[in-house]
Order: sequence, then structure tokens, then C-alpha cells
Amino acid sequence: MTARVVPYYCPYCGEEDLSPYEPDADSDVDIKGGWHCADCTRVFAVKYHGMAAATTFAAPPTGVQPE
Repeated sequence: MTARVVPYYCPYCGEEDLSPYEPDADSDVDIKGGWHCADCTRVFAVKYHGMAAATTFAAPPTGVQPE
């Protein structure tokens, strides 16, 4: 598993021209491991929080049902 999740498109404008963002010394955006969209010039990060527990459903009844 990689340390960085790779997005396929910008969540703000939907374009695909993304590059890894590394903050400069004079940048006011302090985000590590972020992505820069060249189209809308936004910087964003993607974070994996984990998996939610699946909802449990009862199995459907099988066989002949009493009336």
C-alpha cells in the first residue's frame, strides 16, 4: 500500500490536471501530501479514514413457507 492516495480528478472542478503539492518557503498553504489542480489552482488533500462496518441483514427464508 502506498503512503499517498492518488486522486483521479479534482473534487472542486472535476479536471484531471493534478500534480503532487509541495509547499514553498513563502507559501501560505501548509499542507503535506496534498495535490495541486492546475485548472482551478486549488490545493487539497485526500485522507483515508478506514472502512465502516457492513450492515448485517438476515438471510431470506428458504423452502416452503407456512400459510
